[in-house]
Amino acid sequence: MRSADRITAGALLALAIAFAAGALKSYTWWDPGGPGAAFVPFWLGLAMAGLALMMLARSLRSPDPGEAWLPRGEGLRALLVVLGITVGFVLLLRVVGMILGTALFVGALVWYLGRHRWWVTAAVAAGAAGFDYLVFVRWLRVPFPELGIWIF
Repeated sequence: MRSADRITAGALLALAIAFAAGALKSYTWWDPGGPGAAFVPFWLGLAMAGLALMMLARSLRSPDPGEAWLPRGEGLRALLVVLGITVGFVLLLRVVGMILGTALFVGALVWYLGRHRWWVTAAVAAGAAGFDYLVFVRWLRVPFPELGIWIF
């Protein structure tokens, strides 16, 4: 898995740096009332970058060349389904809004990856959407896409 870890770590490192820089560029760091909308995303980006660097260092020290970096069979199918769900989430974000979109995204992932009962899937999806709402909309006041902004 060494080559897969290197590729993944490099991609995650680039995304983490872009995420942290984008937070600082797009949002305020500090508001008169305390941390601004960029505060949590910036630190999350730095944490992601640190973890990506640790993953890259571990893969560089490993003598095992590892397996092919793309999965095959059922693993490839799962990867493509998760990628499709993620792309669908991004494409529908402006239509369904962030809170409902988060619930649908998390619900689809929990159902597909975990094959849990419907009530577990619904509870996790509702909890994730509620967490998004409380932290980002109520506490940090991040302007999220709302339901039906871009209905064509």
